[in-house]
This record gives sequence, structure tokens and C-alpha cells, in this order.
Amino acid sequence: MTDFEQQVLSELAVLKSQMQQLMGIGQPGRLHALEMRVESHERSVQRLKGVGAAFGTLLTVVHLAIAWLVKR
Repeated sequence: MTDFEQQVLSELAVLKSQMQQLMGIGQPGRLHALEMRVESHERSVQRLKGVGAAFGTLLTVVHLAIAWLVKR
């Protein structure tokens, strides 16, 4: 076996090890954990957007009420 073949086989072994670590070996791997974190973050962002919209609506109603009372 030449030095080149030896180097290629060792690099393939490292690559195989890294892929197993990334994908997991029968258990949720790092990629699955990352997907779960992203999904959780997206849920939080959507919730905050809803709260922001509700707060903006409430603030608008309060502003309109104050403007109505001042003109009265």
C-alpha cells in the first residue's frame, strides 16, 4: 500500500467518524438537536411577533382614545 493510499484511507476514516458524530448512531445526533433548537427559536419569534402586534394595537387604541378625549 502506497503512502497516498494510506493517507486516503485515514482521511476516509476521519470523515466516517465525523459523519457518524453529526448524524448520530441510532440516537438523535447533533443535527437533530440543532433542528430542534431552530424550531424552538422559530416558535419564540412567532410568539414575540404576536405579542408585538397586540401591543401595537393596544397602543393605537389608547392613542385614539386620548385624541378623542382631547378634542371633546
